[in-house]
Amino acid sequence: MALNVHHLGIAVDDLDTALLVYSDLFGATPEHRDRVEDQGVEAASLRVGESRIELLEPLAPDTPVGRFIAKRGPGMHHVAFQVADVAVELERLKAHGVQLIDEVPRPGLFGLQVAFVHPEATGGVLAEFVADDRT
Repeated sequence: MALNVHHLGIAVDDLDTALLVYSDLFGATPEHRDRVEDQGVEAASLRVGESRIELLEPLAPDTPVGRFIAKRGPGMHHVAFQVADVAVELERLKAHGVQLIDEVPRPGLFGLQVAFVHPEATGGVLAEFVADDRT
């Protein structure tokens, strides 16, 4: 089960510009930045008090975030829930017939294990599981 909301993912056209906007407007503090090649993004994590947001710039138009921006424009992309064990949560949801994007965990930002639940299973919201013992 979810321990808390780990972060909100936001699709952006330009990561450098978005970093400045979120820092200037909300006082967000950049925490980590990296390319996640298998997800087709350059991502930055920012802390806002005890909370975290993740900005996602697509590496190409034919990536999941690139297609998202082409269809919907920049904006809210996903909500990530912190869990103790991503694989256990995937098995729990599979047992209930929940539609998943990932059948097994994969590396995400910070090298953490992540997995995505299909938006059709959650009323249109892309959900992510993250196992993070650093928080």
